[in-house]
Amino acid sequence: MEKIIAEASAKFEKVLREQLERVDRIKKDAEFVDYEKLDKIIIGICGGDGIGPIIAGQSERVLRHMLKDLEAEGKVEFRNIDGLTIERRAEVGKAIPDDVLEELKACHVILKGPTTTPRAGDKWPNIESANVAMRKELDLFANVRPVKVIEEGIDWTFFRENTEGAYTLGSKGVVVNDDLSVDFTVTTTEGTERIARLAYEYARKNKKDRVSIITKANVIKTTDGKFLKICQEIGKEYPEITTDDWYIDITTAKLIDKKRRTDFKVFVLPNLYGDIITDEAAEFQGGVGTAGSGNIGKKYAMFEAIHGSAPRMVDEGRGKYADPCSMLRATVMLLSHIGMQDKADRLSDALDECMFTEKKYVITGRDTGCTCEEFADYVMSKL
Repeated sequence: MEKIIAEASAKFEKVLREQLERVDRIKKDAEFVDYEKLDKIIIGICGGDGIGPIIAGQSERVLRHMLKDLEAEGKVEFRNIDGLTIERRAEVGKAIPDDVLEELKACHVILKGPTTTPRAGDKWPNIESANVAMRKELDLFANVRPVKVIEEGIDWTFFRENTEGAYTLGSKGVVVNDDLSVDFTVTTTEGTERIARLAYEYARKNKKDRVSIITKANVIKTTDGKFLKICQEIGKEYPEITTDDWYIDITTAKLIDKKRRTDFKVFVLPNLYGDIITDEAAEFQGGVGTAGSGNIGKKYAMFEAIHGSAPRMVDEGRGKYADPCSMLRATVMLLSHIGMQDKADRLSDALDECMFTEKKYVITGRDTGCTCEEFADYVMSKL
C-alpha cells in the first residue's frame, strides 16, 4: 500500500507544480488586445470535422459579405486553416498539430467549426479534445454563450470559466489501483477573478442589472466555495448590479420556471456546470444547433458552435441541410468582440427575423427544409 500511495502522490505533485506554474503565467498576462489600434485584424476560418466545414463556410461567406469594404482596404484579412480535422490530429497523435497551432496563433480571432472528440470504442486514438487544447494553448479563459427567446422574455448570457474546474485536468486523473481512481478540480484566485470581472464588465456595458453566481458551494466547499467568495467580492465593485448566487441543481430547475427564469440576466460559473446548463438553456432557443459561443482570452479569441460535428448527417448525405444558425450566432459575437458592434447588431437582427419572425426559409436538417446555403442567402438578403 505504501508504494501505491507514493506513486499516486508523485503524480499529484506533478499536477500541483503544473498548476502553480500556470498561476504564475496568468499573473504575467498582458492587457486585452485593443482591436481599434490594430492596422489589420486577421480572422482565421477553421472548418473542423463533419458538418463543420459546411456551416463554417457559410458563416465565412456572410462575414466576408459584411466586411468586404474593410477587406478591400486591407484592414481585415481572412486566413483558412485546414489542418484541424480528426484525420490529421489522429495522424500526428496530437489534439492540435504543431503547424496548425502556429497558424492559429498568427490570427487575432478564429471562427471555428465543430471538431470530433474521440470516445471509447471509436476508430480514432484517444487524443484530447481540440477545443480543450485550444482553450489551454491560447488561454481562452472565458466561454461566453448568449441565449435569447424574445417572445418568452429570455435574454441570458453565460460566462463559463474555461481553463479550470473539472475539465482542465480531465486527462490528469490518477488511477491509484484497480479499486480507486481520483480526478481533480481546480480553482485559482487569478482564474476566478478574471472570469468574474469579465462577466460584471459585460453586465455594466450592456446595462444588465443582475449577475448570478452558480456553484455547488454547499457541498464542494473548497473549490466552489472559493469561486463563490471571489465572485461576490468582485461584485461589490459594481454596486449598480444586483449579485445573487444559486446552486447548480436548483438553477437547472428555475430555468424552466416561467415565473422566475426571466429574472436571470448574466451568469458566471465554473466549467462543468457551464457546459451542462448552457446546453439546457439552448433548448429554449431551438436547440444547440441555434446557439453560438465565444472563447475569450486577453490575446486571442475563438468563436464556434456549441454542438458537435454530426458525422451521421454527412454519412447520410444530409450535410448540405445542416443548420448554420449556431455559427452565424458565433459570428455575431466575433463582430462584437472586434469592436464592430453596429455590424453585430445588424446580423443579430437579421437572424432574429429569419429564425423567429418571418421564417420564410426553415432548416429541418433534411430535404424537407432549406439548405445551409439557402438559409445563408436568406440572412444576407436582410443585411
